[in-house]
Amino acid sequence: MERRKFIKTCGYTTIGIPLLTGVLQSCTSFYYATSSRKENKLIVAESEFLKDENSTERPFVLIKTKEDEFPICLYKIENGHYVASLLKCTHQGCELNIGGGIYSCPCHGSEFSTMGKVLEGPAETDLKTYKIETDDENIYIFLS
Repeated sequence: MERRKFIKTCGYTTIGIPLLTGVLQSCTSFYYATSSRKENKLIVAESEFLKDENSTERPFVLIKTKEDEFPICLYKIENGHYVASLLKCTHQGCELNIGGGIYSCPCHGSEFSTMGKVLEGPAETDLKTYKIETDDENIYIFLS
C-alpha cells in the first residue's frame, strides 16, 4: 500500500469510528411517558411502562414537562414501587445519562444509583427525588 493511501485510510478511520459510535448511540431511544399535571403532582398511567401487547415492561420512563428544564426518570423498583429522580447532576447541574442501571454525568463523571444516591463523585449530594403514591391505575409524583 502506498504511504499516501495508508495515511488517508488511517485519517478516515480516525474520524469515522467516533462519528459512527455517536450515530449508533443516538439510535438508542428512551421512552417519554405521557403525563398530566394537577396542582403540585404529575400523574402517569402505570400502563406507560408496557412496551407492547405481550406485557413486556420498560424498567423506566422519562417525563418531560414544559415547566422543568430537566427530565424526571421514573424507575420501577418492583411491582407497585417506583422512584422518581430529577436528572440534574448535583455537582454542576449537567443533565444525566441513563445506562447500565445507573445515572452518569457526562460533564465530570459523577455516578448515581437509580435510587438517586451518589455512587461516585465529584458530586457529594444525592439527586433530588420525589414522593410517590400509586393506585390501581396511576403513579402520582409530588413535585413539592
